[in-house]
Parts: sequence; C-alpha cells; structure tokens
Amino acid sequence: MAESGSGAAGPSLDKLLGRLAEFEPVDLPFISLYLNAQANENGRTDFDRFLRKEFSERAKTFAPHSPERESFDRDAERITEYLKDVRPSANGVVVFACAGAGDFFQAAQLDAPIDEHRLFVYNQPHLYPLARLAEQFRRYAVLVADTNRARIFVFGSGSVLDSEEIQNVKTNRSKVGGWSQMRYQRHLENYHLQHAKEVVDTLEQTVREEGIEEVIIAGDEQIVPLLREQMPKALEEKIIDVLSLDIRAQEKEIFAETLEAMREHDAETDAERVRELLDAYRAGGLAVVGSEAVLEALSMGQVDELYLTAQMRDIEGDRDDVAILSDNEVVEPEVASSDPVAAAVEPDSVIVSDELVTRAQQTSAGVRFIEDPALLADYGGVAATLRYRLQPPTTDSAPQPQHA
Repeated sequence: MAESGSGAAGPSLDKLLGRLAEFEPVDLPFISLYLNAQANENGRTDFDRFLRKEFSERAKTFAPHSPERESFDRDAERITEYLKDVRPSANGVVVFACAGAGDFFQAAQLDAPIDEHRLFVYNQPHLYPLARLAEQFRRYAVLVADTNRARIFVFGSGSVLDSEEIQNVKTNRSKVGGWSQMRYQRHLENYHLQHAKEVVDTLEQTVREEGIEEVIIAGDEQIVPLLREQMPKALEEKIIDVLSLDIRAQEKEIFAETLEAMREHDAETDAERVRELLDAYRAGGLAVVGSEAVLEALSMGQVDELYLTAQMRDIEGDRDDVAILSDNEVVEPEVASSDPVAAAVEPDSVIVSDELVTRAQQTSAGVRFIEDPALLADYGGVAATLRYRLQPPTTDSAPQPQHA
C-alpha cells in the first residue's frame, strides 16, 4: 500500500492512526519516523544528518542481501526521496514504511510541531507519538464576536482547518432624546439579538457538521451574554472557556491563545477524570489500572477510554503481557532519537505502549494522554475506563456482560 500526503487536515491524523492500526506485524523491519521539520537558527531543517547516520547504522544490523536488508534499504531510499519535497511551512513530518510488506508507505507533513527526531525500527508501526499528537492538536471551534461581526474558526493539527465570517450592518449611535431615544435603544437591542441568533445558528451548524466537542468563545461584555442566552443546551455544554480577544486579532494570535486555553483545560480536567477513574476502580466499578489489566480489557473490547501518561518512558509494563495476548512473536524494537532521553526509553515501554495504543485504535476506544506524570505514577502510567465488566462464570449460566 503506497500512499502519502503533503499536509495534515483535521481528521487525517485520526485516519492515519486507523490505517496504521490495521497493519499486521511482519517478520521484516517496519520504519516509523518522526521528524522535527522546523527551521533552525540558520533557517534550515537539520534532519538530513540525523537520517544519514541512523539509516547507515541500522542497515548494518541486517545481513547483506537478506530480505530484511533489501526491504530496509528500499525504505531508506524512498524516505530520502520523499523528504526532498517537504514544504517550508511544515513543522513536522511522519513516515511509516515497510517495502517488503506490499510497498507499505504512509507519510504526512504536519503543521503540528514535532520537537525531536525519532526513528523506530520494529515489526509494526510505532503509534504512541502519533496518537499523542492527534490528541494534543485535536479539532476545536473558536468564535470571536462583537455586536455586528463574528469570526468562526475550526483549528486542528496545528493550523486553521476552516473559517467563516459573519458581517452585519454596523449601527451608528446618534444623539436623540425622549421617545426617539427609547425607540432607537429598542431597535439597537433587537438588532444585536438578531445578530447573536445568526451567529449561534452558524456556530451550531459548524459544530454539528465537524463533530466538534470543544468550543471557545471570545468577545466583549455586551455580546457574550447575548450569545450564551441564544445557545441551545447541547452547544452551551461544549464551551470550555471564554476569552477576551479583539475581533480584529490576527489568526495566529487567536490560535496561540486558544490553544493555550485548551492546554489549561486539559490540565484541569486530567486531574478530575483520573480521580473519577480511581474512585470507580477502588469501588470495583468500571475501571482498571496497570498495563496487564488494561491490555487484557483491551483484548476483550471492554475499554471505553484508555489513559496513558504523556511520556512513553513512564509507561511500565512487561513484554510478556503482550506476548500472552498476541499471536505474533514479540521482537526487540530499535530506537534512535536526537533527544538522548527519548533514545534511552526501555524497549518494554515501547512494546507495551504500542500494543496499548494499537488495540485502542482497533476497538474504537478513546485515548487520553495525562500530562502530569504523578497522576498515574502509582499504576505504571496506564489506566482505563470500561464499557462493561464481565461477570465471573457460574455453574448454570454463561458469563453475561454488565453494561454501564
């Protein structure tokens, strides 16, 4: 399967994850490559030197003229050729390739930043960093408005995916008195109300069509209350923050401030969600902790949402737990990174984290990354909420699922 993309639209990270999760492990080297494509202080990318060194060293680990070496060399050549056409605005590049498996090749150039170069050579795609990118830069909607104008954005994958502007006739204040002033004030209030209704209708349609779950609104003290009064409950419940942004603000400024608001919201809700999960676990409810229990629950399709610590090195697990649940031999991954800390991650952490993310994708379980490592530290960085819990078998009946 040969396919590549020059950029990343909102859903493409999720779609890419889905395609990669379907890949069956092979007895050939599978390359997963994450590159920082941001320009350095000299205005140039610096991944070429990293790749030349790592490709040369990794190639030597395969016997000359073996199927493994031939597949690896073909991948290295194709990746090198692909990277000649990285667009200047890209902040990250991801490539997944295994020439010996039907010329499998998936690539994307991202607006979302990748902080360091990472190369994984394994028998299947390494999805942990990609899943984290997809969550960090998931889609959300932003409404910036005043009393006669509104701008609606859908951000995702590190850039604006869609935008729309509503412009109504600007009302000018005039000095009038008595009944004329009262009529003018009523006219003004009615005009602002109609503007707010139109804006909310447009935002609601955008959120519905795009499947948006989080919304940020911004505006002055006059328009924000009107907007919220007109919002249906389902839309109101999606608002995670209200900011003070000028309607004339640059797109980059709006993106930067709203992304920071998303990060702060995640930090606040991470602690709350983990606390609820642990309460359910302690009460014997619909939650499990630790990689072994979570892997078992994933294998049976029980997991509703997978919780993982954000740094892969903090994932604790045993490759034997993966081997028990897998029909394929568990092999040793090779890891290289421009960051020495990332390069030193334990092989078992790579193996277990890949299995967790891959099984979550295969069973349509959500994946949530917890930025504060202390929240899941006592559980090896892994926990999950469950869709149902299996009842223990009895002598006179088969096990029946107990749904939440």
